[in-house]
Amino acid sequence: MIVLCRVDHRLLHGQVAFTWTQNVGSNCILIANDAVAKDDLRMTALRVSKPNGVKLVIKSIDDSLKALNSGVTDKYKLMILCESIKDAARLVEGYDKIKSINLGGIKNETGKKQISKAISVNEEEVEILKELNEKGIELEVRMVPDDSKQDVMKLI
Repeated sequence: MIVLCRVDHRLLHGQVAFTWTQNVGSNCILIANDAVAKDDLRMTALRVSKPNGVKLVIKSIDDSLKALNSGVTDKYKLMILCESIKDAARLVEGYDKIKSINLGGIKNETGKKQISKAISVNEEEVEILKELNEKGIELEVRMVPDDSKQDVMKLI
């Protein structure tokens, strides 16, 4: 069961590892990202950040989809972490059980507009968000669980 699908460019850090994991009751974190799955140093750093008693799996987007669709993840209260909106959209495209995406942190870069304290998006990401919204995916901004949900579509 997916308890949270979150986009955060930092992936696994204190807010996610402890606050979100406890709030949603997750016992397994899936980091779905092509670059991280090939980077031993980043994987090691992320493994150090995981909370005790929570399983951490790091896979490419394609391998994440294979695992999700095979049913092997069904036994977990699964938190999925993506580094980008594009990665989250690829998961939604290949796995229809993702119904909600939390945007928690997307860094500001040249060509992006800031839509909330911690979220900046470019035109391509705005289009992807619109497509996800049209598919009925809930899109919300919250850095931490105690924050009020903000509807992404009202911010873009």
